Amino acid sequence: MSDSAAEAPTPDPVEDLLSATAATAYFWGRVAGDGELTRDCVTVRTEDGTSADALAAVAGAGRTENEHRVAARESAHDASIVRFEDEYELQVFGAPAGRAGAALGLPIDGQPGGYRFDTFSDHRAQLVRGLLEACGTVCFRESSASVGVSFVHDDETLLRTVRSLLDAAEPHVPTDDLSETSSGGYWFGLADDADTAAFAEWVYDGSDETGLYSAERRRKLRRSVERATGSEVGELSR
Repeated sequence: MSDSAAEAPTPDPVEDLLSATAATAYFWGRVAGDGELTRDCVTVRTEDGTSADALAAVAGAGRTENEHRVAARESAHDASIVRFEDEYELQVFGAPAGRAGAALGLPIDGQPGGYRFDTFSDHRAQLVRGLLEACGTVCFRESSASVGVSFVHDDETLLRTVRSLLDAAEPHVPTDDLSETSSGGYWFGLADDADTAAFAEWVYDGSDETGLYSAERRRKLRRSVERATGSEVGELSR
């Protein structure tokens, strides 16, 4: 498997962003994890050109270099740590914003959300993939030679929803309880007994064929799992 952005296929645009497809599940997972809605605009951010192109293609929008910048982000676990990352921003204007708020329970104009993702039950992996890439972190723990996967967000309700999605996943993905971060948000991680190799293969299943992924995030997860297991994971898309 190659993680080169140049080799990623371009997804087809969808006729209706509220339809239940793999592409829309990934799109709304990214919006929920790192985006926001107003009454007439959907905004979604990504740190990777591959996923930026995929999101724009799904929405039937173009991406320009003006939407690319370098952003400073505080660590969710330690506010004294700041990292600088590429950031791409996509905005979709019109009816999808209000409709997504009503159909999916996404928060609009900063109001609380309910997060109703049942419509994507047949595309759970793509939905979780979008959420993982938008508000997830992956690290290799040197002390235990294991992989740490966690989800971090200011919205406790969203993280409880993500835990429910993982609990109902096949294979089942055990998680720890929610905790507060030092910056005032919330987070949870996959449990120590979670099979991170199986999780990686499940969450990126079929990604090579669809182009619905962040090359940087997929590469980091694969390499972390390979270091932890001492063997090559191979194609996460299989």
